[in-house]
Order: sequence, then structure tokens, then C-alpha cells
Amino acid sequence: MRAGMGILGLLLALVVVGLLAKKQLGAVAGTAPATQSGVSAPVGTPQQQSQQLQDQVKKSVEEAMQQKRPESPDQ
Repeated sequence: MRAGMGILGLLLALVVVGLLAKKQLGAVAGTAPATQSGVSAPVGTPQQQSQQLQDQVKKSVEEAMQQKRPESPDQ
């Protein structure tokens, strides 16, 4: 009897976890990928998408290089 209740409890926990996982995966699959402000999702052929992605990365790196680094108090 005690073993039966233990197995029943494990099955119930497994069902709850399965339902939560299904709900979470459904929410993730149903949403569009988030884009940064001012950055559009790639459109066109794979070659055009690749070029757009390269341009976005290049622009991001250039912007990061233009930002001044804060001076450390040790200097």
C-alpha cells in the first residue's frame, strides 16, 4: 500500500512537470524572436540575411569602440 502511494505520487509529480514543460515550450515556440530597438529581423535570401547580420554586428562593434571607457580610480 505504501509503495503504491509512492509510485502514485511520483506519477502525479511527473504529470505536473510534463504539463508545465509543455506550457513553457508552447509559450517559447509561439513568440517571435525579440529584436533590439532599431534592428530589424533579417529578410530575404540566406545570403542577404547573412550580409544583414554581418552589417549589424559590424555596426554594433563600431558603436562599442566609440564609447569611452570609464577611468579606474587607480590611475
